Amino acid sequence: MANTSNVTAKRVRSTDVELKDRLVAVQRVTKVTKGGRTFSFAAIVVVGNEKGIVGYGLGKAREVTDAVTKGIEDAKKNLIKVSINKGTVPHEQYGKYSGSKVFIKPAAAGTGVIAGGAMRAVLESVGIKDVLAKSLGSSNPHNVVKATMDALIQLRDSRTIANQRSIEVERVFNG
Repeated sequence: MANTSNVTAKRVRSTDVELKDRLVAVQRVTKVTKGGRTFSFAAIVVVGNEKGIVGYGLGKAREVTDAVTKGIEDAKKNLIKVSINKGTVPHEQYGKYSGSKVFIKPAAAGTGVIAGGAMRAVLESVGIKDVLAKSLGSSNPHNVVKATMDALIQLRDSRTIANQRSIEVERVFNG
């Protein structure tokens, strides 16, 4: 995960929560050998409990089902806790990974998840109900998922900001 030097990633154990998985993308990879073509599959999977916990994983295997299973197991090892405020994100945030950049912005209740395919899977898995999101740059699903995770890791709620600044929560909003 990119650019997490000043942010403490909130790791979670997969045994503590019940997770739902979403398949983001499957790629067929062909290896040409002396004996012909060998096909294998790479699957990127997002898991989350829809209550603030999300993770992603990559699985590679000769069969699609095996690749998805491996992806789910990998995703359970990379779970993080995300700040959610009334069904949306607490503030605007950019995320970046390789050539993909994403922008997420809080939205009013009832707006829904306005986001593209790979971003939508991550945002719905984490439990965000209302958000405006835009994917910029590369649309490679692997990099978009990682950029979205980078943006989610950087989110901070008002209590965290107040503790870091050593002020009351009300002063965070009032200046």
